[in-house]
Amino acid sequence: MAYSIITISREFGTGARLIGRQLAELLGYGYYDRALIEMSAEKSGLSEEFIERTEEKASNSFLYNLATAAYISSDMGMQYSVPVNDRAFMVQSDVIREIAKKENSVIVGRCADYILKDHPKLLRVFIYADKADRINRIINEYGNSPKTAESTLNKIDKGRANYHKFYTGTAWKSLENYDLCINTSTTGIKGAVMAIKAAAEEKFGKD
Repeated sequence: MAYSIITISREFGTGARLIGRQLAELLGYGYYDRALIEMSAEKSGLSEEFIERTEEKASNSFLYNLATAAYISSDMGMQYSVPVNDRAFMVQSDVIREIAKKENSVIVGRCADYILKDHPKLLRVFIYADKADRINRIINEYGNSPKTAESTLNKIDKGRANYHKFYTGTAWKSLENYDLCINTSTTGIKGAVMAIKAAAEEKFGKD
């Protein structure tokens, strides 16, 4: 039996995490966002802070941290010396695949759309919004300073784009990567949730 998986990629400040939580609750699916980081940290021995910032603070060349660590492949029984960033990605990928094997799930970020690209029941969603609305949200809802909100938004989006490009070889915002793209400036949070729910029911049927 293949479980139904919805992956959500997102620009910063679009309300995607709230959308993901509400969607998972509505559908009765598991929800994975912060939990992915916690599970990956436990499995890898790396800190949660480090794993979290690999996605949002990646540089253009992804060489901002060249520390190395041993990575053990359970499948091959061999030891490799790899950059610690790559180790984090490998472990996260394993965690995401394990989740996809155990329950219907909504998974936010971490290149899950690419990692699970061959999964038989996958709906890949990209959430975006007008920049002014995103800045307003990260100031009023996320607590960012008005003085640094735009620069923070640009930095995080750039990091996510670089991270996705480095590990998938594809552009983060390329339409070909997604089944559904939603502008929350148009739909709002509730409208986005209902649109994804409708698309999931159309694609998966009513689980």
